[in-house]
Amino acid sequence: MRKHLKRRAVLAGLAAGFTLSRIPMVRAKTYQELIWDDLIPEGVPYSELLFMDEMDTGGDAWMLPIFDENARKFVTGLDGENVKLPGFIIPLEYSGDGVTGFMLAPFVGACIHVPPPPPNQLVYVTVEEPFPNDQLFEAIWVYGTLSINKVMTDIAEAGYAIQADRVELYEWE
Repeated sequence: MRKHLKRRAVLAGLAAGFTLSRIPMVRAKTYQELIWDDLIPEGVPYSELLFMDEMDTGGDAWMLPIFDENARKFVTGLDGENVKLPGFIIPLEYSGDGVTGFMLAPFVGACIHVPPPPPNQLVYVTVEEPFPNDQLFEAIWVYGTLSINKVMTDIAEAGYAIQADRVELYEWE
């Protein structure tokens, strides 16, 4: 009888293993960590992107710089990738508990105290879970799917967008 029970246990274990192997595994998303230079295509000189001398003072935009064609060149290989990008919030859309739409900028005060960075150095971010209003001047990490997507606002033009999975404070080492 003991031998008979062992055989049943082995057969049941094999059947369970076969059944479980048919169930798709849920895998945790992995995020490619980027720095801001990664958003500029290879061979495009960064120094030519920033702080152009001419400003567009017409229309609704307040003093938007006129950038050359390099400012609208993007890294197409990043389109659709899951990324992790550090930066600073420029709030644009609010919900009761915090910010739900914002520009992610490479430095604090961008677009507010100085002319905005070029489109390939700004990311428009949307979040489902509002980011708290009391942490707007902190450096953050944004995790989500990056897309090449022009978004024009009153303060700047972003060339990239991220639908954020999560936003967290940047931990300084």
